[in-house]
Amino acid sequence: MKKTALITGGSRGIGFGIAKALAKEGYNLAINGVRDEAGAADALNELRELGAEVAYCQGSIASAADREAIIEKAYSVFGQIHLLVNNAGIAPRVRLDILETTVENYQEVMTTNLEGPFFFTQAIGKRMAHAKENNHAFEAMIIFVTSISATVASINRGEYCISKAGLAMTNLLFAVRMAEYNIPVYEIRPGIISTDMTSKVQEKYDNLFESGIALQPRWGTPEDVGKAVASLTRGDFPYSTGQVIGVDGGMLIDRL
Repeated sequence: MKKTALITGGSRGIGFGIAKALAKEGYNLAINGVRDEAGAADALNELRELGAEVAYCQGSIASAADREAIIEKAYSVFGQIHLLVNNAGIAPRVRLDILETTVENYQEVMTTNLEGPFFFTQAIGKRMAHAKENNHAFEAMIIFVTSISATVASINRGEYCISKAGLAMTNLLFAVRMAEYNIPVYEIRPGIISTDMTSKVQEKYDNLFESGIALQPRWGTPEDVGKAVASLTRGDFPYSTGQVIGVDGGMLIDRL
């Protein structure tokens, strides 16, 4: 029986790179996104061409009602979720200095990037734990996609940094809690990845790469992140629950 992965924000950017990698690994896919299904049709069809059965679960993880609907759709189609990839996230609508940012900016980012994944994981984690109690052979895994912004301070998008730092702790918390059920939890921490989100600041990052910000002098790709997720799901890190896998081209290595 093929395993099923639920990927939030899985129809574009990093999430789509992860989805393609998992389709190649033989997973069926429950893909979440905020666009209507017609808007995501090209991406969904590409995943199906890779051999995956695909269900689209529309909704925003920032909404409690949407989270419930996403989960019900995924389980109704596939019966079980073996892998949860918490990938969905947003940048602030307006990049503002932390002395100028607004409550609205802060709340929107935190609700989507931190509160949403926490309670989404709580709900699915309960189902995974129940499945494990009823069948010790059941295998499951949880992955959080964060960012180098969990530790790198950017004062013009402080909300984003705080949300990712909180998500890094969420990884540790669920790693501790799910260990009772032998369900590993991991954090993937991407660096500068070429996506819709970063396209708005492409020139800035092009210049940073030219000045040596990363040891590997290129943009990261969604496929780079997908390969890291695929490696985890193959069981290549069986004794590393709670750990952080950096996908940043060596950006965070301290240098003199």
